[in-house]
Amino acid sequence: MTEETKTESVTEAATNTKPLTTIARIGEYEGQSVTLRGWLYNLRESGKLLFPIFRDGSGTIQGIVPKAAVPAEVFEAIKGLTQESSVIVTGKVRADKRAPGGYELDVEGIEVVQRVPEDAPFPISLKEHGTDFLMEHRHLWIRTPRQAAILRIRAEIIKAARDFFDDRGFVLTDPPILTPAACEGTSTLFPVEYFGDEAYLTQSGQLYIESTALALGKVYSFGPTFRAEKSKTRRHLTEFWMVEPEVAFCDLDGLMELAEQFLSFIVDRVLTRRAADLKVIQRDTAKLEAIKAPFPRVSYDDAVAMLNDAHAKGVLEHPFEYGNDFGSPDETFISSQFDRPVMVHRYPAAVKAFYMEPDPENSKYALCVDVLAPEGYGEIIGGSQRIASYDLLKQRIEEHHLPLDAFQWYLDLRRYGSVPHSGFGMGIERAVAWVCGLDHVRETIPFARTLNRIYP
Repeated sequence: MTEETKTESVTEAATNTKPLTTIARIGEYEGQSVTLRGWLYNLRESGKLLFPIFRDGSGTIQGIVPKAAVPAEVFEAIKGLTQESSVIVTGKVRADKRAPGGYELDVEGIEVVQRVPEDAPFPISLKEHGTDFLMEHRHLWIRTPRQAAILRIRAEIIKAARDFFDDRGFVLTDPPILTPAACEGTSTLFPVEYFGDEAYLTQSGQLYIESTALALGKVYSFGPTFRAEKSKTRRHLTEFWMVEPEVAFCDLDGLMELAEQFLSFIVDRVLTRRAADLKVIQRDTAKLEAIKAPFPRVSYDDAVAMLNDAHAKGVLEHPFEYGNDFGSPDETFISSQFDRPVMVHRYPAAVKAFYMEPDPENSKYALCVDVLAPEGYGEIIGGSQRIASYDLLKQRIEEHHLPLDAFQWYLDLRRYGSVPHSGFGMGIERAVAWVCGLDHVRETIPFARTLNRIYP
């Protein structure tokens, strides 16, 4: 074992006698001496004062180390620390309104678990780095306070999603990741060889949880999904996580109510439980506080009129061609007219998926909804009422030139006890990007998979 990597103990006995806590909970020990286990994030020196900043996964805290107040070996051990050295530190918790978390630590002792050597320093310094460099070192970039805060918010959003459905009687059912057929269109499938046959990585769990909804009433799934989209936009990943509820005996209106309650619940949960992390990433929380149900509802036709009116007034450069799906600039403009998510419903059936129920009042429209987030974040929820008729679903499968044999099981759901049912999908990463106010979706997941990146 080298000098740099062996464990160095300084006042080790002291570190073993103080209550162990985390930085996130350190306020519970004001005035007491505690033990923290973590890493050195940064170190400043001012004469005979050291100001180490420690991180432990739950947050960061500044330590104060006056040379005259600690044993010489403690002072020298801290002074010699390098960025990301791992430590066990003891100190007295002191409230300080000027500190970012409201507390500082008067350091008393330290145990150096592993000291990063000077000749191979931590590659991500406090200076600015380019995006490619940071993505190449994503396994280390996630240690920085901003990235760690984003991942804690992501975890809170996932927990809130599960709690929302669990507390409302939904049953979690897990669809397969390997599937024999497409759900959202054959052009974005990742094929894999499956014992001599061809299978695909799932685009959505929807078709499968339609079957569990007809067995259990209200269900949801949460898992990874894959889209082979050759897109380089700030909104797209090739691998992302999606939460998908499906409800039997539910129409489009009921689905829209569920979606707005769901999003309101998630945002409120993050505001309540992750205020410190929102502060770390400098999120304007006033914009999140406006996210309350009900959300505005706008038909596709009215949204098109809104876009073309803006073009006529010179606000938008190009007119919108009726019958097309909305692109990112269109969604951004529509959502900019509201201070909360807007629900655009009843798109032309021709631009939507094969399984969507037509509007009984005008069959050229599908009973579907896209929920567009404010601040230019685009579609975060897409859903619909599903076709209940066996004959119509079979016709749509054939019209979309999909393999009928692969969908026989799906048609069975309309043979045996078919009912109106509806569901939606929300990509976790887009929701995280919106809630956190991020410029790019690559920061919303520990390891982003994009068109040109699969390392690390």
